[in-house]
Amino acid sequence: MSAGLDPALREAVLALAVQAGRSILEVYASDFEVEAKSDRSPLTEADLAAHACIRDGLRALQPSLPVLSEESADTELTHRREWQRYWLVDPLDGTREFVKRNGEFSVNIALIEQGRPVFGVVHAPVGGELFWAEAEQGAWLRAPERDDEPLCVRRPALAPLRVAVSRSHLDPRSAALIGRLSGALQVPLGSSLKFCRIAEGHVDLYPRFGPTGEWDTAAGQCVLEAAGGAVLALDGQPLRYNARDSLINPDFLALGDPDLPWRDWL
Repeated sequence: MSAGLDPALREAVLALAVQAGRSILEVYASDFEVEAKSDRSPLTEADLAAHACIRDGLRALQPSLPVLSEESADTELTHRREWQRYWLVDPLDGTREFVKRNGEFSVNIALIEQGRPVFGVVHAPVGGELFWAEAEQGAWLRAPERDDEPLCVRRPALAPLRVAVSRSHLDPRSAALIGRLSGALQVPLGSSLKFCRIAEGHVDLYPRFGPTGEWDTAAGQCVLEAAGGAVLALDGQPLRYNARDSLINPDFLALGDPDLPWRDWL
């Protein structure tokens, strides 16, 4: 990835994220129904519409590359382990926020190479923000009617630290960690937009103890890493993809400033 993604492919994927966002907003404006998946998480027509849009679009752009989406995550392990390069997609991240109609949901598309996210797109349909990044190239925000603006984390991160907390998933361990940070300011946020706000320098930290799917984090991790931050498992290693039998991530910390003494907080 040192040479960067082909610009035509990059722009096509960015446009695809926006297209998926439009399909989500069409449902958002309607009187939609909510179903429950086997893990009791919500599913809407918007999830399925965005999934079909992105799946078909990526297959048209690069027919040889596999596409792994949250809504098609039953791919056999034996097949998945053979993939060295593939698309990893969450067509609607933050369905609970979508159902609550608070606007804090996103479209996530990441390109994975040898277990690492090397290109990532996070699109916020409400507001139209488009965050995108390439590993070792940089991260940018494309807002409506504006040119791309480079993203950079707040480093060094000075007290009081600003900590992203999930609107739907704040767990006791995260609450306890935040309690150990003197004077920390909690910033409630939904979906992978938490990674993006850290990449912008608006937030410093996002601790996550509890299950997340690989599709939830890959695009946001790419954006944050390219802006100078890190997404680390509790052993200090960056999150990696397609490396375990399960598609569920380990616990992790997303950091704007990787030099923060995060081990002391655990």
